[in-house]
Parts: sequence; C-alpha cells; structure tokens
Amino acid sequence: MKLMRIGPAGAERPVLAGVGNRFYSLTALTSDIDGAFFASGGVDRVRAAHAAGRLTSVDIEGERIGAPVARPGAVLCIGMNYAAHAAETGVAPPAEPVLFYKAPNTVIGPYDDVLIPRGSRRTDWEVELAVVIGRRARYLASPEDALACVAGYAVANDLSEREFQIERSGGQWSKGKSCETFNPLGPWLVTPDEIPDPQNLPLRSWVNGQPRQDSSTKDMIFGVTRLIWYLSQFTVLDPGDLVNTGTPHGVALSGRFPYLRAGDVVEVEVVGLGRQRNRCREA
Repeated sequence: MKLMRIGPAGAERPVLAGVGNRFYSLTALTSDIDGAFFASGGVDRVRAAHAAGRLTSVDIEGERIGAPVARPGAVLCIGMNYAAHAAETGVAPPAEPVLFYKAPNTVIGPYDDVLIPRGSRRTDWEVELAVVIGRRARYLASPEDALACVAGYAVANDLSEREFQIERSGGQWSKGKSCETFNPLGPWLVTPDEIPDPQNLPLRSWVNGQPRQDSSTKDMIFGVTRLIWYLSQFTVLDPGDLVNTGTPHGVALSGRFPYLRAGDVVEVEVVGLGRQRNRCREA
C-alpha cells in the first residue's frame, strides 16, 4: 500500500493511493498518519477496510502533498553508509554506523520549497532511502527481528549545509543538518509488502535536470535490517520515528558539482517509492 497526507501544511489529511490513480480518504479510520496510527495497528486497519470496499474515493487534484508521516518524534540519520560516498569525502568506510540526528521540524512535503539558510554557501543534496518505524524497537535480538518493526519506506532528501556541518560543527554534524526544510519526505509511505528487498532499490538525484547521484541501496555498507537492530542497542525507536539510511556518491561535497543556490531545482528518486521536486529559495 501507498499512504499519503494531502492538504495545507499543518492540516494534512490521510489518504490511501490506490491502483490506477484512485485515492481513498482515511479520515474515517484515523485523523493522521503518525506514531499513534502505527502503534494501534493502523496499517492493518487500512488494508482490511480497503479489501472490504469501505473506503470513500477522493479527488486530490490540485491538493498539496505533504510528508507521508506527521512530524516524527525523532529523525535518526546514518552518515557515510555508501563506500563510494565515503571515498569522495576522503574518509575510510566506518567500522560501525555513524549516527546523527536532525530536528523533526526539518520534515516537509516532497514538492515544498527548500530554504537556503542565511549565510549559506554550501547547501548540498543527498538522496536517501528513509525507513519509518511501525513498532517499538528496543534491544532487538538480531537483525532478523528488524523488519517486523518497519512500517514502510519513503524517499528522503537529507539536505546539508556543509560549512555548518564541518567547519562550524563544534564536533558534531547536526548544526549543518537541522536547518528548516532540510528533510523533504515522500510522496508516499510504501508498506514493506510492496518492497520485497530494500537492498535492491536504484536511487538517483538531479539538479536543474542534470544528473548527480546514480546508485543502488545494494551498495550500502550497513543494510536496513542491520541498522535498525544496531540502533535499537543504543536508543529506543518508537512508532513514527524516521531513519535516513545514508546517501551514495555524487553530492556537491565531492567538488565535482556546484552547491545549491536560490532558483535551483533539486529532484531525488528511489525507484518504487516515487520522486521529489523541490525549488530552492532564500530563507
């Protein structure tokens, strides 16, 4: 299934994206797609209602598409999780996953404007596979237990301000990662039954129509199940939390491409999960 949220920012409504450009309202089942929805078996309720023909079709033409998950409790991000990306930044592949956090209020819709921060000279793009947690993950016994905790997958752009992240970091990365609008998400949340192998998904990015990143999740150093298991050894992952799993090579930090400026259009795609398009403007 593909779950969406449509409507003005802060007043989105939950929708199921069906087959053949048909959409169904979920407001009779839930007020939103959030942690409470996942924790209460919301995905199963939607599946059952749809199978029984109890959902009302809706027209979403002209509606804003929001992030497919309401503001998460936590946005956990993995750095340097593709060997080629580590190489282009001049560091060795990590022996353990590198964890940093983004502010939850960075999450915006897949077609909303991205704001270039005041004073920024090095705003960068990062296409990523995002994992939404559907069940509490705490001290999981093995990576094999991780998939039961996954509500679904989405496209994310883990935007970064590299000067804030590196030269002005103070020793950690979140300063360059938590600028407003720095986590476009969606257009959909795709449930795991439609993604049989999250480690075999092509992912790409473009700036002003020009190709930038072109890779596959099969090149991750640490795969999805290992990441969820690993994170659960250090922190509790709650329903509705978001995990960004890292970006492949082809970012501006490589020195091969210019950084983003106002007026640029950045697009990112994970095959099977949809494509985003965000115009950049000054904050």
